[in-house]
Amino acid sequence: MSVDGSTGQGVVFRVLDALDAPHSGRILRLRLESGEVPSIKSFRNAELRATGPSGESCRLKVLGFALFGGKPSDDRFARTGRIDVHIAEIEGGPVGLRWEVTPS
Repeated sequence: MSVDGSTGQGVVFRVLDALDAPHSGRILRLRLESGEVPSIKSFRNAELRATGPSGESCRLKVLGFALFGGKPSDDRFARTGRIDVHIAEIEGGPVGLRWEVTPS
């Protein structure tokens, strides 16, 4: 499954914050930059591609959601355009601030 808007095209996120998760992986705070807001369900086990400001690239797998901001919901995501995801970096990394994240 992949992260898609209803059109499946043009969904781009920007990394606002990146930190190491307590036991494994990393937590990314993402903000929707362009495209339609995808559903929260579409993030489950999704693979993403992150591209750094210098052109470096990283493949990511979504492991779950960070809950320190509250349980994510489609309504809040549509309203704020922000979501916190727990990811594993499959290839490349580490993902940092200002990276661009797109569905792969």
